[in-house]
Amino acid sequence: MSFSQDVKKEIIAREAGGSCCAVAAAYGFACFGKYFDTRGVVLHTEQIAVAQYAKKMFARAGVAGKIYVKGSEESRVYEFAVKEPGEVRRMLALFGHTGEEPSLRINSRNFTCEHCVSAFVAAAFLCCGTITNPQREYNLEFLSVRYNLILDFEALLMGHGFAPKHTRRKGSNVLYLKASEQIEDLLTFMGASGAALEIMNLKVYKDFRNKANRITNCETANIDKTVSASGQTLEAIAYLKKRGAFETLPAPLREAAALREQNPDLSLKELAGLVRPPLSKSGLSHRMKKLEQTAESLKERTRNG
Repeated sequence: MSFSQDVKKEIIAREAGGSCCAVAAAYGFACFGKYFDTRGVVLHTEQIAVAQYAKKMFARAGVAGKIYVKGSEESRVYEFAVKEPGEVRRMLALFGHTGEEPSLRINSRNFTCEHCVSAFVAAAFLCCGTITNPQREYNLEFLSVRYNLILDFEALLMGHGFAPKHTRRKGSNVLYLKASEQIEDLLTFMGASGAALEIMNLKVYKDFRNKANRITNCETANIDKTVSASGQTLEAIAYLKKRGAFETLPAPLREAAALREQNPDLSLKELAGLVRPPLSKSGLSHRMKKLEQTAESLKERTRNG
């Protein structure tokens, strides 16, 4: 089961509250179904639970509908429909529509209590909403061919603190959210607080993993830097000894060289801690660079001489 299906399952399990919320939910199914006019209402879904929930909400609102099974077993579609003329008239009167509107708009009179909008939005998501698996990306969207309906829906969400964006895709109007915090809030608003909590937990895990990766990468880079610096110094010391110049070096440089040879894997900071009397990291770095410069000067004289 996909994450989107899990969200719909959670919404259905919660169910709309009072009778006014059942009307708002039924209205959401009507607005975002396949059609909603004088012929009635038709909603197509691949999930039988969604069709059953729509039928239940309409029944609670006082309108009877039926569920039909269409398609083959491999591509089965469940249709919830209100087509009986008497039920259609009752439904249109209930929602305050004639069924002959040239452009479907949201009738806010169908929202009575503070929870009605939540029920409406949840039903819209059950009809035409999808959410991407948050392990891949954050994206929640609603699709509808009805342009003015999507504009009204956008305004409705904005009026409740959300900031959706809309676009066109293959002839459909798409209203979407990509900010994880907004998606979490909308899921909670629709009654899918468990899914919202799952995204929050996933974000904590991702942040922890990214932080661990940054620390590991930083440590790896420091190790590579230490190995590279150590290798250059050891090469310089070996050259000075090979050319018989090592014993002519000042005592502090010979001591620094001995420390590096004995501890090739230590960083300069760690190596400086072994010097007696104590020496700063920059002081030890100066001695190492002096060893490398001395070796390079000797090489230059040898090439020119």
